[in-house]
Amino acid sequence: MLMLKTLHLWMVISWFAGLFYLPRIFVNLAMVPAGSDAERDRLLLMAGKLYRFMTPLGILTIVSGLGLWLFYGFGGGWLHAKVVLVAGLALYHWHCGRLLQAFREGRNDRSHVWFRFYNELPVIILLMVLFLVVLKPF
Repeated sequence: MLMLKTLHLWMVISWFAGLFYLPRIFVNLAMVPAGSDAERDRLLLMAGKLYRFMTPLGILTIVSGLGLWLFYGFGGGWLHAKVVLVAGLALYHWHCGRLLQAFREGRNDRSHVWFRFYNELPVIILLMVLFLVVLKPF
């Protein structure tokens, strides 16, 4: 079980690297001046590759987490709260894919400032999850 826990943590860290960086690429995409097609295309390529890389990591994170949940049991309110937060992260990940598609289609109407705030959501959720996992407050 320690091997599964280790792999789960590794996948969480890797998934979060993508969740932290992809919206930063969106910040840069939102700041690309009109007519800078090469810069826009390069950022879209980077964002697309990152999204394709982080999606399996998110899936494996959730699957390994479910395995740990089944092994250790379903008890503790903190664990249920963590599951809700992880579901929120999965929705955030999905929404990042929709935002990427909007950039590809030239339909983004949000500013770089909006994306700077959007980028902070996974940071806040990670802090809350860590608090729950380490302290198990309820």
